[in-house]
Amino acid sequence: MNLFESITSALDCALKRDPSACVFGEDVGFGGVFRCTVGLQEKYGADRVFNTPLSEQGIAGFAIGLAVAGATPIAEMQFADYIFPAFDQIVNEAAKFRYRSGNLFDCGKLTIRAPCGAVGHGALYHSQSPEAYFAHTPGLKVVIPRGPFNAKGLLTACINDPNPCIFFEPKILYRSAIEEVPVGDYSLPLSQAEVLVEGSDITLVGWGTQVHVLREVVKLAQEKLKVNCELIDLRTILPWDEETIAKSVAKTGRLLIAHEAPLTGGFGAEIAASIQVSLITRAYY
Repeated sequence: MNLFESITSALDCALKRDPSACVFGEDVGFGGVFRCTVGLQEKYGADRVFNTPLSEQGIAGFAIGLAVAGATPIAEMQFADYIFPAFDQIVNEAAKFRYRSGNLFDCGKLTIRAPCGAVGHGALYHSQSPEAYFAHTPGLKVVIPRGPFNAKGLLTACINDPNPCIFFEPKILYRSAIEEVPVGDYSLPLSQAEVLVEGSDITLVGWGTQVHVLREVVKLAQEKLKVNCELIDLRTILPWDEETIAKSVAKTGRLLIAHEAPLTGGFGAEIAASIQVSLITRAYY
């Protein structure tokens, strides 16, 4: 499967497994802009897979209401760049619902999907990577896959998770990333980074599209500089797997982080600061 086909497969499995699951968003009824929902409305009906008005705030608010009522909403924002009108609903309602109600109520079965990242065109309104905004928010989980196998397993984990999750899909990988993917239902653990290449000289950390860039870096560094790199895919941005990265950097002594988002306030800064503190703590204690 390519990446968008693996997303379709994950949604198909979720709709089959959970009769309360619903998939909705702008144009998803006929497959969506990136074709991630092709055939699902025909298979499960227009009451479970349906189009919404062009209102991201409305999509998020409706999804929160469905989740509070006990259903499993899977909402699509057509582009991550347009998730910002729904920012208040996601950050002030979805993320805080359980806490402010004293754990009496929650909207934990909520998943929001959104295509993100650059594709070489699309300019400022179709190329953003906004994961750092949401990483500031307790109560959310933020996930970004690197390829089809991870995408299906991690999206399934988000749908099953008892917390609201945001699932960002690097749109440039929809057709360019192709892997063997099980057709059956499976999930991968959230908040667990994956060591893709073991090394001894430097740790490289990325997520989404940047993992593929870093794979090339690993190869070039070995061939041209005889530098042995360890490559880690973070996979979950929040809560992130600090232990795996700290353990790697304790071994290599060096860390390089690559992401597409803005440098200032990007999530790479959080990783850099946290790992430095972690290593200092390890050195003293």
